[in-house]
Amino acid sequence: MTSKKLVNTVAGCADDALAGLVACNPNLHLLQGHRVALRSDLDSLKGRVALLSGGGSGHEPAHAGFVGKGMLTGVIAGAVFTSPAVGSILAAIRAVAQAGTVGTLLIVKNYTGDRLNFGLAREQARAEGIPVEMVVIGDDSAFTVLKKAGRRGLCGTVLIHKVAGALAEAGVGLEEITNRVSVVAKAMGTLGVSLSSCSVPGSRPTFELSPDEVELGLGIHGEAGVRRIKMASADEIVTLMLDHMTNSSNVSHVPVQSGSSVVLMVNNLGGLSFLELGIMADAAVRSLEGRGVKIARALVGTFMSALEMPGISLTLLLVDEPLLKLIDAETTASAWPNVAKVSVTGRKRSRAAPAEPLEVPDSTATGGLASRQTVLVLERVCATLLGLEEHLNALDRAAGDGDCGTTHSRAARAIQGWLKEGPPPASPAQLLSKLSLLLLEKMGGSSGALYGLFLTAAAQPLKAKTDLPAWSAAMDAGLEAMQKYGKAAPGDRTMLDSLWAAGQELQAWKSPGANLFHVLTKAVQSAEAAAEATKTMEAGAGRASYISSARLDQPDPGAVATAAILRAILEALQQEGV
Repeated sequence: MTSKKLVNTVAGCADDALAGLVACNPNLHLLQGHRVALRSDLDSLKGRVALLSGGGSGHEPAHAGFVGKGMLTGVIAGAVFTSPAVGSILAAIRAVAQAGTVGTLLIVKNYTGDRLNFGLAREQARAEGIPVEMVVIGDDSAFTVLKKAGRRGLCGTVLIHKVAGALAEAGVGLEEITNRVSVVAKAMGTLGVSLSSCSVPGSRPTFELSPDEVELGLGIHGEAGVRRIKMASADEIVTLMLDHMTNSSNVSHVPVQSGSSVVLMVNNLGGLSFLELGIMADAAVRSLEGRGVKIARALVGTFMSALEMPGISLTLLLVDEPLLKLIDAETTASAWPNVAKVSVTGRKRSRAAPAEPLEVPDSTATGGLASRQTVLVLERVCATLLGLEEHLNALDRAAGDGDCGTTHSRAARAIQGWLKEGPPPASPAQLLSKLSLLLLEKMGGSSGALYGLFLTAAAQPLKAKTDLPAWSAAMDAGLEAMQKYGKAAPGDRTMLDSLWAAGQELQAWKSPGANLFHVLTKAVQSAEAAAEATKTMEAGAGRASYISSARLDQPDPGAVATAAILRAILEALQQEGV
């Protein structure tokens, strides 16, 4: 079956896409009757060289996203993955010539249709007396044996747009621009990799990959690559790509070696998440620098896509200082990134974390016996949460993403690791504060933040006293903080329900002569009852509030977890006979 696309009609999607870009960009004009976008200040280019490029649609933001001062004068778009019509190319050439430009350079990616159509338009324009030159860009580094058709034109073409645009903006003549970008194009290579194919509107995917396969060396039209490799880590895939691109036995390699200075482009082929794009960019930087390559500039984003293809291409351009100045030159093109004009390699990438405030001596600190009891309590809590991981995840799948147990287990393992580093603080206030920081850093999610809030606030009343009334006040403070920032209230079907129920019982500790275990036992029982009662509540806060209450027939996993924590604390204290 054909894939779903947000289009009006398959036949009109290229026109609509270009019209939408122009409608939102005052710097662009459409050429009436043609699928052509031109600079809206075209008449200001009198006496300068015009730059035209283009090709099939589906590569957005290429090509129209790179029209602007300092880059392209205009672009000609074909249908999806189809070379533009000769008539439209010729109309664009005439339009820029009539605006008073002194010549036109056509920047063409090396595909048969593009070469033929742009070439024919060039010949017709020259016959009319218009000075037109053409450079054909082939930057594909996939093929180890060069075929007659040559290297395909890929994302590196965008760098040629930038270099040519800077030269044209500086008033350089047509012949010199042509010669200089031709030299630059030979010092460049691009290689793509994809997790799956793309699909042209109205059609099925162009090729199929099994779940454990990755396509290496593919083009930008959904065509298959040079080979398929097994799915691997980002680091391994990037290493494989760079090995292939720079291998001197590969006839289409780019001659990058230790000591080389390069511009790196990490290009999203359309459907890769920004998360993965960042990971691949980091892997590319580390791998290149590990080879002794200096990364003068790094461009990361979507420059030349293949519709919704989930993959990336890496482009390497060998550069010197004069070429870098052209890369750095100002442009108003909407799709060109705001790149810092400094080298990536050699730059400091981190700064020291702020120093922790010095701990104030706590008058409530007790001796080693209390510390040993604290360890036993925490170990009991951790074991309980680890044992509940699958159960909590199962409860969470009804209304969340099924990770409540995983999140609590992550907290438990973090606490276990912390305990191995040394004895916990003897001061209850410092203990809760340390636990708060640990959970905020290691637990993650809203649960980590809520526990962090609770423990941070609960620590404050314990700085002065640690008797039973102080522990009851600590519970009150923690609950207040959770409600203030979490916006949940008792009865909203959250972890607060079980904690709130326990907190009401702990009020008894504020009365003279209150019994630790009697009150704590009642608090745990109330927490467990409240957790069970959440299965009949309508969610008023948290992720479950977006789910119909008719679909929620299990207790809230957060409430179950907090009740289990309180039960573990009680049992550990009883075992110790505190």
